[in-house]
Amino acid sequence: MAEGTTLILCIDRDDDLGYKAGLASPVVGREACLNAASALALADPEDSDVNAIFQAVKTYDELKERGEEVEVAILTGNHMHMLEGDRKIGTDLDDVIARTDADACVLISDGAEDEYILPIVQSRLSVTSIRRVIVTQMPNLEGTYYIIKKLLDDPKVSRMVLIPLGLAMLIYATAYLVGYPEGATIVVVGALGIYLLLKGLGFDEFFSYSVNSLQVALRRGKITFVSYITAILFFIVGVIIGLYSLLVYYTQEGILLYLLTFFYGGIGWFTAAGIIASVGRIIDVYMNEIEDLGRVIVLPFFISAIGIIVYGTSIYMLSLSHIEKFPYPEFNGLNVAMYAMVGGLFLAFVGVYIQSLVNRWIEKKGENTAITP
Repeated sequence: MAEGTTLILCIDRDDDLGYKAGLASPVVGREACLNAASALALADPEDSDVNAIFQAVKTYDELKERGEEVEVAILTGNHMHMLEGDRKIGTDLDDVIARTDADACVLISDGAEDEYILPIVQSRLSVTSIRRVIVTQMPNLEGTYYIIKKLLDDPKVSRMVLIPLGLAMLIYATAYLVGYPEGATIVVVGALGIYLLLKGLGFDEFFSYSVNSLQVALRRGKITFVSYITAILFFIVGVIIGLYSLLVYYTQEGILLYLLTFFYGGIGWFTAAGIIASVGRIIDVYMNEIEDLGRVIVLPFFISAIGIIVYGTSIYMLSLSHIEKFPYPEFNGLNVAMYAMVGGLFLAFVGVYIQSLVNRWIEKKGENTAITP
């Protein structure tokens, strides 16, 4: 028999309990978990999380009958933002541990997705067992139609599948309407390639996090909302100017020169966007979280340094290719690259120096606050 309190933990990582039944996490206690399972079953009888919750209660009863000290709880994440949801699960788990004094855990899961949070649980509790609940279905429900229907009913899956397909069909229809179907093939293949690349590199989570941060900044009246919107507009202008530079200084030397020409035209706007966003962040940190000021004060200096170095490098490389109408000949291009390198390193050094001064100022301020009664 296990010593101490064992927590029977059911994880609903995509927050079906909150999204469908309107219940907040954490849910602690046998009666509360049964009520949550009933509410979710009424909202969606086909949801497998219902079976996982009932399994958690069943496991609780079995261990209770054996005389063990046990408690049962349900934790949920976030339905649309997995990163924020996993952080929420960690915070809620700390709360449940404090309330129950649990030192071990039995994890109940309805699928592999919920088991992604196993390291989060193991960092706080000793996981003594994992029970994965597999729902037995009728053979006719295991057909392709039912599976596809259930997938497309999920908002996360529909966003990833239906939106790209819908845009591709719309582009094709528009291209045929204007009598240029060849262009549609190029645009659709390129757009799908960019989408798959961003998805594979995890940029979708970054964009979701950015949108969520903008919403939070707007609700709390932070200056970062204005600075981020301004930075986005500057970034868009930079993309347009970069593409215009490709048209003006077009050459057939290869893709590397295409990228250098694009950055030559847009890097100034990209750098300005980064500086504006970081300055807004610095202002908010100074006003609300001054202890983190040293961590963000260096950002505009580093962004400026990178922008200057990239600008100088692009000028030097483009001057070597003897592009017609390019304003920098080879010798001047080398000078610009050297000046940019030195200037960028100097800016980075200044940023690090100012960061150290700010950190010391914050430490001294904290010591004075601690001394003052």
